[in-house]
Amino acid sequence: MTGTQISYFFHCYRHLWLFTHKIDMEHNSDLVAMGKFISESTYERKKHEIAIDDIVLDNYDYKTNTIHEVKKSDKMEETHVWQVKYYISVLKTNGIEGVKGKIDYPKLRQTVDVELTEKDEEEIFNIKNRIKEILDQEKPPAVINKPFCKSCAYFDLCYV
Repeated sequence: MTGTQISYFFHCYRHLWLFTHKIDMEHNSDLVAMGKFISESTYERKKHEIAIDDIVLDNYDYKTNTIHEVKKSDKMEETHVWQVKYYISVLKTNGIEGVKGKIDYPKLRQTVDVELTEKDEEEIFNIKNRIKEILDQEKPPAVINKPFCKSCAYFDLCYV
């Protein structure tokens, strides 16, 4: 399971299903391109990307044992927080203890600290099971019709 899937679980089940089933509309999105640019061009001197299992961390600081996830905006902060909590849980599962998380919003010049609690670990277990249920569906979940849908890369697929 990827961090993107965890994020999409909180954002939109349909987006999660479509993305995971290789229906990729994100290459057409200016917002996705902007987010990738910000992530790739921010904190370049500190860039220590690490891949473990199915996740790729934007930045992992070995000295402070801290994951840094770079995001364009804090509009979907809950999704970002759970994505980082998931990353911390994956590192913990792989024997890396005491990991902390930070979400960096360079455009806002803000950071958010993220910690993983035992309760969070239980919730991640439940989230992963729920994601598996969603992905096992034969058809994508229904359109959710939220305000943020208008700027989604999948808008045309859902509404046209």
